[in-house]
Amino acid sequence: MTFFTTTDGKNLYFEENGSGSPVLCLAGLTRNTQDFSFLTPHMADHRMIAMDYRGRGQSEYDTDHGNYNVLREAHDAIELLDHLGLERVSVIGTSRGGLIAMALAASHPERLASVVLNDIGPVIDTSGIAKIMGYVGKKPVSKTYDEAALALQHMMAEQFPGVPLERWRQMAEFQNQETEQGLALRYDLGLRTALLEQAAAGAIPDMWLFFEALRDIPTGVIRGANSDVLGKDTLAEMHRRHPGLVSVEVPDRGHAPFLDEPQSLELIRNVLDAV
Repeated sequence: MTFFTTTDGKNLYFEENGSGSPVLCLAGLTRNTQDFSFLTPHMADHRMIAMDYRGRGQSEYDTDHGNYNVLREAHDAIELLDHLGLERVSVIGTSRGGLIAMALAASHPERLASVVLNDIGPVIDTSGIAKIMGYVGKKPVSKTYDEAALALQHMMAEQFPGVPLERWRQMAEFQNQETEQGLALRYDLGLRTALLEQAAAGAIPDMWLFFEALRDIPTGVIRGANSDVLGKDTLAEMHRRHPGLVSVEVPDRGHAPFLDEPQSLELIRNVLDAV
């Protein structure tokens, strides 16, 4: 296992696969490096770098839950690039990872060669926020991976029709770990506290300002056709504000596409090749 230490002393996990031009993969809010397990096999000609944010996966938890925020996580990403000696990378950001990519565009645009946003924009639909808050920081009810897989398949059937149970079994393993007491989440439960406190304090930045920092950076957006996080109106406004933006809608996918869909892979390739 590979770790680096941040300037505030946190040990964060990262992994690398493949070789070629570097691509930094930033996962969803509660996710980890395994979020990109379905994409990485298709990208052997790139140096795929993925990290676990503080408090997620195999990275160290932070006793100050206030540090679970987009700006701190963007700073951690820059520190990882510095640790690896990488001046410039492409970024693929799923959900929270896309928000971090926008923050990086605002603070360190010179470090970004290109950006792919996976089912995320500057505005998150209210139904998506409600769904996210319905599960973040709540201990799993399922006792085994098999139970969790069935629960995921049932919960996601409308947004992800036809996805086989085997895929949901993999997702269940990515998101949970089996213990003698049942399943446990692979992230700090304090993440929920952080979200609630930040919302109450009005500490959420205007992401449109961050998104507009991408104007001079090759950028693509992948939207799940059934997404309740990235709305069609938001995507249309993103195109208006970023004339060079390219996007694709993935059928039979909600929030968020797995990134191994043909439409996703084609867009990722096109954006990376535009550098």
